[in-house]
Amino acid sequence: MSLPFPSPEEIARLTARALLEIKAVDFNAAEPFTYASGLKGPTYVDCRRIISYPRVRGTLMDFMAATVLRDAGFEAFTNVAGGETAGIPFGAMVAERLGLPMTYVRKKPKGYGRNARIEGRMDETDRVLLVEDLTTDGGSKLSFVDAIRDTGAACAHTAVIFYYGIFPETTQRLADHGVRLHHLCTWWDVLAEARAQSAFDAATLTEVEAFLSDPRGWQAKNG
Repeated sequence: MSLPFPSPEEIARLTARALLEIKAVDFNAAEPFTYASGLKGPTYVDCRRIISYPRVRGTLMDFMAATVLRDAGFEAFTNVAGGETAGIPFGAMVAERLGLPMTYVRKKPKGYGRNARIEGRMDETDRVLLVEDLTTDGGSKLSFVDAIRDTGAACAHTAVIFYYGIFPETTQRLADHGVRLHHLCTWWDVLAEARAQSAFDAATLTEVEAFLSDPRGWQAKNG
């Protein structure tokens, strides 16, 4: 196993650059995107695209493994769990890099058979790293963490490729639940890289910055 340990700032810049290059992120102020909540915004991210780009996915998974080793410790975990569904492939790749067993967590019991939320082997003595593609406000992570803890295992860390970084209550919400968030980049990193590359026109970038600075206010103003 050979993992790079670049600085968090370099990881953020290169991750943002990769996401822009594979068009996993997009900005559109003229025709805002509609989110799952029904609210709108000028930013969009789809980390699932990463799995179709071998060089990008390999690099970002190396970054994620390096990040948790540096920030949590070399022997902090005994199991890696991917969250259904987007977190499953990333969980598997991180588990491979860390040389650990891999499991995954369902959003809800499947309704037949064992009616389990945890697939794979997870023991009461395990220290589990929850891996997901992204987090917005941290809400979905709490359900996955609770399912892991219901087995008797410990789960005090979650790692994501992309953290929105625009809702200040997110990290505190996770911390209150005993969970530390590790991430590779945020919208601010993507905006900085988009400006460096002149990837979008100046008016769009200005509007995106306005949204990132006050997302609730921007949504109230723009429907």
